[in-house]
Amino acid sequence: MPELPDPRYHADLYSGVTIKRLVAWCVDLLITALITAILVPFTLFTALFYLPFLYLMVSFFYRWISIARGSATPGMRMAAIELRNRDGHRLETSEAALHTLGYTVSVGVFPLQLVSIALMIISSRGQGLTDHIMGTAMLNKRATY
Repeated sequence: MPELPDPRYHADLYSGVTIKRLVAWCVDLLITALITAILVPFTLFTALFYLPFLYLMVSFFYRWISIARGSATPGMRMAAIELRNRDGHRLETSEAALHTLGYTVSVGVFPLQLVSIALMIISSRGQGLTDHIMGTAMLNKRATY
């Protein structure tokens, strides 16, 4: 049964992943904010009354769909990283939904976000809290020639 690469023997797959995750997060934040801003006029601006909820929904579906389709969000693709499950494969739709739910909860509960960031910095695979729970990891995208 395949598994995630060991960072002791495949350090290149984990090199710089933590900072790339931050870059990807910033790109995805901008994209989801832009999508949310585009949607507001279509609600005749009533979405301004529930803007945080609209942003939460846009962010959730943006992440779930993009991770389910390619194991990475557009920000992750731009940073050349991708999520892999405990077997080393791309995430399935259900795994993408669970990972996105875990991310959403950790962002919503600030202490969990701090724990997640600390884990990304100190763990050998650069895994956040949701990654540790699910057994997933972010890897540098392998070059295909």
